[in-house]
Amino acid sequence: MIGIHRIFRSWRYYSFGKEQYRECMSNTFNNNLVSLRKANNFFAIFAACFSIFPFFFEHNIYKAGIYLISASIALTLGVYTNYKMQKEFENTRFIYVLTVIFYANVMLFGVYLGVWSNPGARATVFLCFLICALLMFIYPPLFNLCLTMGAMLVFIVSAMIIKNQDVWLFDFSNALIAGALSLYFTWHISKLRLGLEISANMLENDRDKYLDQSTIDELTQLRNRRDFTQTFQRYLSNYRTSDDWLCIAICDIDFFKNYNDHYGHPMGDDCLRGVGRILNSLKDSKGIYSARVGGEEFALLWFEKNVAHVGAIVTHIADLISDLKIPHEKSSVSPFVTLSIGIYLERCGASDDSKALYDLADKALYAAKDGGRNCAIISGNGIDQYKILPASNSAA
Repeated sequence: MIGIHRIFRSWRYYSFGKEQYRECMSNTFNNNLVSLRKANNFFAIFAACFSIFPFFFEHNIYKAGIYLISASIALTLGVYTNYKMQKEFENTRFIYVLTVIFYANVMLFGVYLGVWSNPGARATVFLCFLICALLMFIYPPLFNLCLTMGAMLVFIVSAMIIKNQDVWLFDFSNALIAGALSLYFTWHISKLRLGLEISANMLENDRDKYLDQSTIDELTQLRNRRDFTQTFQRYLSNYRTSDDWLCIAICDIDFFKNYNDHYGHPMGDDCLRGVGRILNSLKDSKGIYSARVGGEEFALLWFEKNVAHVGAIVTHIADLISDLKIPHEKSSVSPFVTLSIGIYLERCGASDDSKALYDLADKALYAAKDGGRNCAIISGNGIDQYKILPASNSAA
């Protein structure tokens, strides 16, 4: 019983594991749609061409009509499948239904050609139809088994009813050979294709994992300096035409060295994580890209339509940091952790020199530090430099 159970699990999950099998079957969903469209279009042409022989050479309009009906069904399925591919369509069960209709159409064509229209001849064409019909798809082996056994049953019963015993015994053997070959080839081809799909998924996951490790700061979960450099250059080149200004901000935690010396490095790391969470949240709420570019130094990038809105962004960031209420007894500007921010604004498309723009934002940061810290200095191309104080300082 244990051996049978293992064989069944191996058959059902192609020896790759249950979760990987299901994931790959989901990934091959669109591939089956494409294969179904191609298979129906090909068979429609094949059946239509095949109807020429009975029409012109045998003068059998009935037989030609049967072939044309089969071609029409395949063409309709192909057009319908192509229509569904243009939309978001994720009904897997319905794809199984379409596959069953396609397979039944192909098998009935083969049965009519090999049995009903030639009751006195041995049918060898059924072998080709049965083997080739499923090779374009990746479906669970049990589904393939049911389709193959169903086609074999229809063929054998039809042969037994219509043909003589000496003829249908050959067709019976032919059906068994065709079914065995069909199952064998579909098994190994599907297993190979699923194996390639799994390998591709694993490589893609590893690539994404290593990419994240190379571009994300482990402590704060913000992007690191390498990613910031690449993103900054991309922002300079791929701005939207609806945006007028590119904003770059350099932030520095005030008196962070004093914080580390007084509270210790573990608390310093907690402080950086807290600030990192706040800056990371700006991506969803404000569309602002954030990165950690140094020890306690952070960089922000975003686009603005209106220059006047930059001040509101700075105030919002200062308020979020203030709401953290991280104690900082060694700060001379506030009992809690604060930021000094330097911002430089450049018109989109006016410059592609990321280093020069970064240096200008860095100069604005130093101006904020020289101006008393816990504030922001905003400057830009054609913009007079001005200072923004936190709400508490402004009220004072």
